Amino acid sequence: MTNLKQVAELAGVGLGTVSRVINNHVSVKPTTREKVLEAIKQLNYVPNEVARNFKMQKSNLIALLLPSIWNPFFSELAYYIEDELDREGYKLILCNSGGKPSKELYYFDILNQNKVAGILGITYNDIEDSLNNDIPIISIDRHFSKTVPCVTSDNYSGGRIAMRELYNAGVRKPAFIGVVTKVFSETMLRKQGFIDEAAALGLDYVVYEEPDPLMDELSFFNNFFAIKEHHEIDGVFAITDMFAARYIEQAQKQGISVPDDVKVIGYDGIQDNTLFHPILSTIRQPVETMARTSVRLLLQRIEGVPIEHDTYRIPVEFRQGKTT
Repeated sequence: MTNLKQVAELAGVGLGTVSRVINNHVSVKPTTREKVLEAIKQLNYVPNEVARNFKMQKSNLIALLLPSIWNPFFSELAYYIEDELDREGYKLILCNSGGKPSKELYYFDILNQNKVAGILGITYNDIEDSLNNDIPIISIDRHFSKTVPCVTSDNYSGGRIAMRELYNAGVRKPAFIGVVTKVFSETMLRKQGFIDEAAALGLDYVVYEEPDPLMDELSFFNNFFAIKEHHEIDGVFAITDMFAARYIEQAQKQGISVPDDVKVIGYDGIQDNTLFHPILSTIRQPVETMARTSVRLLLQRIEGVPIEHDTYRIPVEFRQGKTT
């Protein structure tokens, strides 16, 4: 494995000069910088970020904690977060927890030991007591705790918009389907917006939830369709696009046609590719804005700049598809 000394020998400079080039110090002459960079390229040298952070007492590493990178919403979020961090000279560490509390706590322990500059995170679990107040944290979409600033979409308005669009499409017996997280989550406001709009429209509605966000989806829909009352439903607002897609899949097996028998709206707006069939009607989250805002707020915290609000809610919009 190539080390700093080998780079210095190939470039014909001292170790200190190589270190200054790696850290973008302005005192290095352009010709010297070019020699060092060429040596780094030839040797395929990769700086040890953890060692540099320890020596400099300053980190340029930011951790992103996600429940699952497989979810297209989280993947898109991670893309824009990494892009914004790169613009600001920071590097991203991705922590894919699978939604498991034990794995999240393990990551926090590792991140505390390695002195990352800050953490951006989404968690469904009650891990507030394990947070290190010495490391700046920003929550995205879901709350860690009331003491941690949160960037989210306007979930409540999204729920109201979804119900209104279902009504405009002719729905008179709507249902909300989703899950209940273990701690308060901004996503719960999607249901509340749906309920309030349905009540304002004078409609009877159904709310069907199960408690575990990592539950067996097939079991969820088997239970849902086993309830006779649910066969009268003519419109569904699902807590996420993935949930909406699963509903459509299972509804078809029940002989239910979408959108002829039941209109469906999801939440997230992850289906940008026209290869998806049917294209889902959805409440589109402003993923890029959420990602870049969360990074900017985290960098403010790192620099000790006060953050004005504890929650930043960004407007959403309805995107018409083929399911309403």
